[in-house]
Amino acid sequence: MDFGIKNKVALVLASSKGLGRAIAISLAKEGVKVVLTGRSVDEMNATAKAITADGGYAYVLPWDLHQLDEIDAKVTQIEKDVGPIDILINNSGGPPMSQAFNQPIELWQTSFNQMILMIMKVTDRVLPGMRERKWGRVITTTSSGTVSPIANLAISNTLRMALNGWSKTLSNEVAAEGVTVNIILPGRVLTDRIMHLDGQRAVKEGKPLEEITQKSVSTIPMKRYGTPSEYADAATFLASQQASYITGTSLRVDGGSFAGL
Repeated sequence: MDFGIKNKVALVLASSKGLGRAIAISLAKEGVKVVLTGRSVDEMNATAKAITADGGYAYVLPWDLHQLDEIDAKVTQIEKDVGPIDILINNSGGPPMSQAFNQPIELWQTSFNQMILMIMKVTDRVLPGMRERKWGRVITTTSSGTVSPIANLAISNTLRMALNGWSKTLSNEVAAEGVTVNIILPGRVLTDRIMHLDGQRAVKEGKPLEEITQKSVSTIPMKRYGTPSEYADAATFLASQQASYITGTSLRVDGGSFAGL
C-alpha cells in the first residue's frame, strides 16, 4: 500500500534510539525525509546510515531537547536545509521510577519542562506552517499509564496525561485545516527503557530479571512484548493519507493489555 507521504518532511524528536528511532526508520521506508534529533550523535549517525543504506533520506540534527530556547533556531535550520515540516513525531524520554507521594518539587518541574512543555513548544513552532499548507500530522507518544496507571511511575502517569488532554483539545482547533493530531500509547514494547525498568524492579524486589520479565509478559494477552517496529508502523499509518479522517484519538499499541473497552 502506498501511504502517499513520499517526500514529506518528518521531524522525529528523541530519535537516536528506542521508539523514536523505530518511527524514523518506518517513515523513511515510505519515502519520508526524516530529521533525526537527540544528543547522541553516534547513535543518530548509525540510524541515518541504516536509513540511507535502504534508499531513504535522513538528516542528523544534534539537539538537546531540554533546551527550550533552542527550538526556534533548530526548526529554522530544518526548514532551510530539508524543507517545511509536514509530520511531527513528539517523543521524549521517560522520568525515573517514582511514587506519587512526597516527590521534590524540582523533580516535578524539571520533568514537566522536559516531557511536556518541550513538546508543546515545538508543536507551536511547526503548526502554523502546517495550517497554512492545509496538511499536517502531529503524533505524540505518551504511555499506557495514562489510561491505566503503572505502579512506581507516578510522574510519567501524571504528566503524560496532560499531553492527552492537550492533544485532544488541539485536534479540534486545527481539524478543519487538514491537520490531524493523535496520541499513541505504547504498552510493553521492548526498548532499552523497558529493559531498564524491569531491571530496576528486579533489584527492588530482590528477584531474578527473568522472573520479573516473565511475570510482566504473563499479563499481556499476546504473551510477549511488542517490538519497536510494530509500534512504529502504527505511527506511520497515522501519518499516512489513508488516516486523513482520524484525529483527536488515542491509539493503544499494547498487545491487548488494557482491560477496559
